[in-house]
Amino acid sequence: MGAFQGEEDGLAVEEELENFEEVEGSQFREDEQEMHHEKKLDLLTDLTRAERAQLYQFPLIRRIVKHQTGKGKVARYSVLTVIGNGKGLVGYGEAKDFETAAAFSKSLVQAFKNVDHVERFEQRTVWTEMETKLGSTRLVIRPRPVGFGLRCNPYVHQVLKAAGIKDASVKVWGSRNPGNVVKALFRMLHAGNAPLGFGNGVGGGAKKLEKGVGMRSTFDVERERGRRMINLVK
Repeated sequence: MGAFQGEEDGLAVEEELENFEEVEGSQFREDEQEMHHEKKLDLLTDLTRAERAQLYQFPLIRRIVKHQTGKGKVARYSVLTVIGNGKGLVGYGEAKDFETAAAFSKSLVQAFKNVDHVERFEQRTVWTEMETKLGSTRLVIRPRPVGFGLRCNPYVHQVLKAAGIKDASVKVWGSRNPGNVVKALFRMLHAGNAPLGFGNGVGGGAKKLEKGVGMRSTFDVERERGRRMINLVK
């Protein structure tokens, strides 16, 4: 009986969220819009409003995007927001709207949907060196000893601070596009991302991911291992 009750509660929450989505495009005053998003966050998370206010909330990227229509260019504000509790929970959200405050509120809702736990070594750094590539952006993050601090890109610094990582160094090669840098970092921090070169799983996105470098030669393997390989096939 408890399982059925839980399913009914879950369906009720989904129906309420759908109702919120239906009125998302309607016009609100600024105070009404803020109240609307607060109620939506109450449904998405068990945290109280006071607890949510104590989280790190960094609107990292703010930009104007324009959509070409038959009546001219329609401008909107795009905001990418990172949230975290400084103890291993971190997430990011991206949203657009005709007003900056509304775009920030929408991105905050998306960030709460995407929040996940980050594994930390000694509650201060990453476990091992990690590397990834998104588009033309290549990112390498390395663990560092106690007291080293964060020596990295300013956008990466805010994400690691929100995640509670205190000692790490991050190097960015290639494109330093802020959006790609943040998304590539989250792909390493959050476990379970899609394998490189496989797209987004619904027939798109593969072009933006790294397609691989192909089979390595014997010389490359020998150089990495620091010793010569013995051919066992005669």
